[in-house]
Amino acid sequence: MADMDSLSRLYDQARAEGGQLVVYAGGDAPDQAAMYTTGFTDRFPDIQIEVSVDLSKYHDGRIDAAHLRGDNRVDVVHVQTLHDFPYWKQQGMLLPFKPEGFDQLPDAFKDPGGAYYPLFVFAFSNVVDTKVIPADKAPREALDYLRPDLKGRIVLVYPHDDDAVLYQFERIIARHGLDWLLRLQEQDVQWVRGSATPLQVIAEGRAAATFTSFYYLNPPATDSMRMILPREDYFQSWYQVGGILANAPHPAAARLYMSYRLSREAQLNSAQWPARRDVSIPNWKPIGEYPNTDPAGFRDYMSDRGHVERFRNIMEDIIGPVVGENPTGVDRLWR
Repeated sequence: MADMDSLSRLYDQARAEGGQLVVYAGGDAPDQAAMYTTGFTDRFPDIQIEVSVDLSKYHDGRIDAAHLRGDNRVDVVHVQTLHDFPYWKQQGMLLPFKPEGFDQLPDAFKDPGGAYYPLFVFAFSNVVDTKVIPADKAPREALDYLRPDLKGRIVLVYPHDDDAVLYQFERIIARHGLDWLLRLQEQDVQWVRGSATPLQVIAEGRAAATFTSFYYLNPPATDSMRMILPREDYFQSWYQVGGILANAPHPAAARLYMSYRLSREAQLNSAQWPARRDVSIPNWKPIGEYPNTDPAGFRDYMSDRGHVERFRNIMEDIIGPVVGENPTGVDRLWR
């Protein structure tokens, strides 16, 4: 009930402010905006929400550039580039706010003063179409992708184009050695940009499996696509962190949006894991109970930009340069 009362008050304030909201969301497909508008627009129809989805590494540059120019038009940002948030706080670029449920967020991923905090958990792991590869025959571990029957049937995101995939590759290589990647290269892998792209390639029958994509934990029974976690090898997961910009044009609407994102209603409808510790997803353990993933390790990794760039260069040397257009089709949101 506290959630609903708080949201009603914030809704009134957001309407009085003008009913506008602009969100920059990290992602790699335009239709991912629906993850953030669906539910919110039903609950708050008088708020006109604009969600721009693009690669996090592009959104953070836009925010920094707008700050330098002094002409920000964005209210909320939630992206994968976790190292940005402490920097933005230091620069005075974030508006502290503690939404309902703030106390249920893991301390290791939130600013104590409310400048930034996690909104949900994303993970990349094995995804297959079970009509093509039954779940019991699907590749689960890294070495499975070296199977002869998968040659020419694997689609993966360039690790040197996405820091989350880059960390995933580094952890797998730490366990299996660089020879694993060299042998994987012999499998005629289709390398693509954007974690949503492998899903499209698989759906079109141009590949059968990936381990660098996000998928819904509990899709409808009629959906044959499934995400299957490895039992031993590392799978990539992280807390997607967000914050309200200090010079947000619509701060009341921004507070409403962040409060809704952390409400039990929205958290229960998370595509993958919720950020709140007191909310669970049927059929899946809390992300912290999986021993073969490491959100804190990814957070620390993102802060060591020198290490990230060195490993990125190794991947580019072995795999080759990134080829292809930006999968979101977004170009210069700022002017």
